[in-house]
Amino acid sequence: MKLKICGMKYNPQEVAELQPDYMGFIFWEPSSRYYQGSLTGKLSAIEKFGVFVDAPIKDVLEKVKSHTLSGIQLHGKETPEYCAQLRKELSNETVAVIKVFSVNDQFDFSTLEPYEDVCDFYLFDTKGKLPGGNGYTFDWKLLKDYPSQKPYFLSGGIGLEHVADIKSFLNRPESKYCHALDVNSKFEDKPGLKNIEKLKEFKSILNI
Repeated sequence: MKLKICGMKYNPQEVAELQPDYMGFIFWEPSSRYYQGSLTGKLSAIEKFGVFVDAPIKDVLEKVKSHTLSGIQLHGKETPEYCAQLRKELSNETVAVIKVFSVNDQFDFSTLEPYEDVCDFYLFDTKGKLPGGNGYTFDWKLLKDYPSQKPYFLSGGIGLEHVADIKSFLNRPESKYCHALDVNSKFEDKPGLKNIEKLKEFKSILNI
């Protein structure tokens, strides 16, 4: 199981010292975690994902180049055609495309089908008012209906209080294609300021 820590703003270099598998940087201006800094120093050795919401493809490509991004996380209403065009533009790059889906009890997994051939991962987040960082989980039992073999990131309000639930989930069949846990708001002292001790404890307990 891999770990992605998302929503960096104030202390990304400290977070990088924890050596998570991935770190996420939000390039959507309305977000309270909107990132404008450099991605150098200790961040150079970390796989960095840029988070975008319905951004023009040229803007995404510019961020990929300027920040040496390893992945692109699409958190808006990006169409399969958008994803296909993005992958075409990135054909000479080893950059993963992650399509995010906001999940509630009425989520229809057939929504995934048009994206099967145009992205590398899915990410399941909790449906809320914002495109991420809402701070609460969805019912992971819904993933029993997961129809794909594509690896996915599990997101949505995951915190230390969910450790037992995570361990239980990882022992169930629906976790087979869970590639990584994605954490954000439950490990913050304020939006974008990560609590290093809580992250250390989480990594230690789950051995990730």
